[in-house]
Amino acid sequence: MQFSKEPQSCATTQESCCSRCQPIVAVHQHDAHEHHHDHGAHEHEHHHHHEHTDESLKEMLSSSQFYAFCVGAVLFVFALFMDESHPWMLATYIASFLLVGGEILYAALRNLFRGKLFDENFLMGLATVGAFSIGEYPEGVSVMLFFRIGEFFQDLAVARSRKSITKLMDIRPDFATLYTEDGEKRVEPNEVTLGSRILIKPGEKIPLDGIIIEGFSTLDTSALTGESLPKEVSKNDEVLSGSINKTGLLRVETTKLFADSTVSKILDLVQNASSKKAKTEQFITHFAKYYTPFVVISAALLAFVPPLLIEGAVFSEWFRRSLVFLVVSCPCALVVSIPLSFFGGIGGASRNGILVKGGNFLEALNGVDTVVFDKTGTLTKGIFSVTQIKAYAGHREEEVLRLAALAEMHSNHPIALSIKRAYNQPLNALINTYEELAGYGVRAVIEGKNVLVGNDKLLKEQGIAHEQANTSHNSVVYVALEDQFIGYLLIEDAPKEESKEAILALHALGIKEIIMLTGDTKETAHAVANTLGIAHVEAELLPHQKVEKLEEIMARKTGKGKTVFVGDGINDAPVLARADIGIAMGGVGSDAAIEAADVVIMTDEITKVATALKIAKKTHAIVWQNIIFALGVKGAILIMGAFGVATMWEAVFGDVGVALIAVLNATRVLTHK
Repeated sequence: MQFSKEPQSCATTQESCCSRCQPIVAVHQHDAHEHHHDHGAHEHEHHHHHEHTDESLKEMLSSSQFYAFCVGAVLFVFALFMDESHPWMLATYIASFLLVGGEILYAALRNLFRGKLFDENFLMGLATVGAFSIGEYPEGVSVMLFFRIGEFFQDLAVARSRKSITKLMDIRPDFATLYTEDGEKRVEPNEVTLGSRILIKPGEKIPLDGIIIEGFSTLDTSALTGESLPKEVSKNDEVLSGSINKTGLLRVETTKLFADSTVSKILDLVQNASSKKAKTEQFITHFAKYYTPFVVISAALLAFVPPLLIEGAVFSEWFRRSLVFLVVSCPCALVVSIPLSFFGGIGGASRNGILVKGGNFLEALNGVDTVVFDKTGTLTKGIFSVTQIKAYAGHREEEVLRLAALAEMHSNHPIALSIKRAYNQPLNALINTYEELAGYGVRAVIEGKNVLVGNDKLLKEQGIAHEQANTSHNSVVYVALEDQFIGYLLIEDAPKEESKEAILALHALGIKEIIMLTGDTKETAHAVANTLGIAHVEAELLPHQKVEKLEEIMARKTGKGKTVFVGDGINDAPVLARADIGIAMGGVGSDAAIEAADVVIMTDEITKVATALKIAKKTHAIVWQNIIFALGVKGAILIMGAFGVATMWEAVFGDVGVALIAVLNATRVLTHK
């Protein structure tokens, strides 16, 4: 029910079948790029979510077309109570018809002269004018009346779904407060240069990626990551654009231009997602191109052939049946709801912190039977940590850790860094000498005493008897003081807490094979795999060998199921690109992840892989529910209409009612948690 300032034009069925079928993403892009410079960010944050739908509704209800519709409806009621012999009855019906359906008739004529046949305006106009031509005035007006009411509710449903999607994208910052020689200045985010200093007040969106140089606050990152808990940040922490500063005043030095910032990447990803159509969407486009003309020709044959061939057949009766054909034929239910389902799936994924680059990838996720994981940074934390300390010869564990940290003071090796993190105390003891022993460890004189910190080979070479650590996969750092073994530290890259849960969730979804590819040692790889319940492991692989192994896995599969590779998006770019679907973990700030992956999980939550598959399955189910429901109901009404059983009322339900139900069903995918 398009109560706008100007009548809405309708595209051909190749593009869309009516004004409601305009590409969802076009409106979405417009909304996402709107600026409201006259309002503060805090006010904008609370009110902008509701503006699009509420203002559209107010505009519709206050437009001249709405008033004309109301007057037409009142005249229709008057006409129903008039006696058939009343001289003003026909004129009242005609006036009512023109007021209620004038916009539809105008659009149909305009498109007719433009060569755009078979849209919904043309079909509805032809059917209702046809009803008038055979003297069915009440039926002609009432069909148009209820068609417009149905359109209104369908438009409202689509607008609400657009609002839900747009709400996900309400992360675009409106301004940046820039420090200049003349003081603070409010500017457009794209005007801020690299290395500039900006001020973010409580309640404002962070406009550009940067590093905090002063201040402490909590950030709401839910729009970026789907994480509802606030994130505490302080000096030297990185902040991402699109986050909302909740409590404190922050001064930030920008590290990226707005065009390269996180918020721009996310906006581009989601906005461009609809350009990559799923096969089902492409099928519906081609289907609509041939379906509607076929039904229109069938309606014409139904009107004229039986009266010529069947003895006693009445033209007006068969013409009435053809009108039912015309009303029910428009495939709006499919052309609107199918793209909306896929875009809703993409929006629902975004709400969960998952960026899907297109409907084709969302559809492909539904057919996954093999998931291949990288290990470090994906299934594991990617950070070495001290997990156990053992002390001997009367020494305490704290002393073993202190001496190891002091000995490793000048080393930047990942294991040395993990020891210093575990100690977490100032390293201010007197170190007389320090020597790195390549492949063994370090030797140092600390407070006048000889200290050795290193692997098993170091102590054996020095002839120091020591206790062997009982482990097959942890890194072990042995500590000796004055040629006496005093203890060891176990260091490992531990699996993420949720990794096992993620593997179980994938098995529950029916994933046939879960595989781990890693460059780590076989012992470490198998230990992690056993902990997580992964049966198939390929270890000690270089990056190019990961690609080769993935190709082998894909080649040996007998079914048509898709293969997903899940990696950290930085070192795994080649294998992410080679997989049927590449999923990058925690890749929101990684250019490599954005470019190579088809799906980007904006946090390091490995459980989101299963969430993405669930959303894909739900989207797939809704798409096919709509296809089967729409074709089933329309087919039944078409057959009933051909045999004279269905009236125009059933036809209106078969068009507008079915489309409305399909659209409402499509919006369910947005609510996935």
